[in-house]
Amino acid sequence: MSIYLDNAATTPLASEVFTAMKPFIFESFANPSSAHALGRYAREAVERSREIIADTLYTEPGNIFFTSGGTEGDNTALLSAVYNHNIRVVITSRLEHYAVLNTLKALADSGIIRLVYLENDSKGKLSLTELDTLLKNEEPALISLMHGNNEIGNLNPILEIADLAEHHGAIFHSDTVQTIGHIDINTRRLAPDFLVGSAHKFHGPKGVGFLYAKEPANLRAFIKGGGQESGKRAGTENVAGIVGMAAALQHAYDNQNLYETYIHSLKKRLLNGLTSLSEINFNGYSDHPDKSLSTVLSVSLPALPNGADLLRTLDRAGIFVSGGSACSSNHSSHVIEALGTGKNEETIRFSFSRFNTEAEIDEVVAQLNSLYRNRQEQSNLLYA
Repeated sequence: MSIYLDNAATTPLASEVFTAMKPFIFESFANPSSAHALGRYAREAVERSREIIADTLYTEPGNIFFTSGGTEGDNTALLSAVYNHNIRVVITSRLEHYAVLNTLKALADSGIIRLVYLENDSKGKLSLTELDTLLKNEEPALISLMHGNNEIGNLNPILEIADLAEHHGAIFHSDTVQTIGHIDINTRRLAPDFLVGSAHKFHGPKGVGFLYAKEPANLRAFIKGGGQESGKRAGTENVAGIVGMAAALQHAYDNQNLYETYIHSLKKRLLNGLTSLSEINFNGYSDHPDKSLSTVLSVSLPALPNGADLLRTLDRAGIFVSGGSACSSNHSSHVIEALGTGKNEETIRFSFSRFNTEAEIDEVVAQLNSLYRNRQEQSNLLYA
């Protein structure tokens, strides 16, 4: 049995999404900028997809721009804010995705901005009081804080953050890659300046995403060339990918309550199964259902005996999980380091989707209980 619990890294493509994409791969494959009938048909599919995505976010199609994914969206948003809004100070946290942190660090290293990090506690909670104080003293400012953390699952209170941004006249960008397709996001209420989505996080195809921009005129052309995406993002559109993304997002929100209830139940099942393990720690608020993503449970466990690697041991057993972000799989997790926890432990991120089953969860619990029961027995023999 192979058990895939790394859905925060990427989700499997849903069959209904591939069905929607297939005609634009094999039949209606024309360039949507072409003037002939096939090209016009492809263009209609792109614009229809834009309308679907705009509707899910309660905005207008002109506020949606197609990208290659979350990283491009974050880069475009941050650079647009800094250069087009005369931003000199950016407030973020040490828990953000590298798509945000490394972009801001490059700007700071070049002397273009001053970078300010909000402090976080050992659970990853950020202080809105500190943010309010900083915004009183820093103007103009950009706030870049994610909605749902991809490693520990913490949900930031973006409604309150957006209200603070509006009150102080700050620009607000949020990486919503882990929450779009899972949690309702109403841009009319939230009123962010920039949001980012990535299709492969909600059972769409890889290599396609979108950027929401409240003021499209202030969006900086990150990729230059032709006039696609209203001159804001050059390059031939990925028609099949865009169609698949819209189909995946619409399906996710049409079935949101059903899927989220089920995924929550899987997370709770694993959480309850793991509490029998001694010396287990849950990272951030991932074990608090009202404060975290339904899709993520992050745990830290003691090291296995004889230097065995827990991730590789699970891999050999056919259980596919990660230690944190897939984008930093060759390095220690900067998020766990920022929490100041798990220094002598192994961190595992379990992340779920609607395609996982209760039987899979039970098998993971059994495998971990077996591994740590053997660990305890070896420890008892060692110190007998």
